[in-house]
Amino acid sequence: MTPPTRFRMYYEDEDLWLYFETDEEGWAARHIEIRGKDAHPVTAASLDEVLHLRDHADVPAMLRYEHRYGVLAEGSLDGWQDQPHAAELTAEEFDCLWTEARRTLEARAEPAEPAGLAGPAGLAGLSGLAGLADEAP
Repeated sequence: MTPPTRFRMYYEDEDLWLYFETDEEGWAARHIEIRGKDAHPVTAASLDEVLHLRDHADVPAMLRYEHRYGVLAEGSLDGWQDQPHAAELTAEEFDCLWTEARRTLEARAEPAEPAGLAGPAGLAGLSGLAGLADEAP
């Protein structure tokens, strides 16, 4: 096991910056993607949230999560240091990017119900997930 790491890399062909926070096994715990041309976030997905939805919600709720926050990267991220423009980030740098990306992605979606109400899919307790069970995909 390795300690959690935060880093970025750049996919030139897609003009896309990828930011990751890994868990102890080297898999993505949080994942951000930001388009280079306009610096607009397109992904800000969390392993904890995905696992919570898998265990406590239904497939439509997971699809709405992925539509709003993108799809979390799967698999080991070993070898990231060899990717173009790869650089390690501090926890503070990553958290700042995460907060801004989530704020942007949440702002583009209109909540179906007031924050804090869970609906039937069991999404209470995870900030930002309330209402996903009732929103249209």
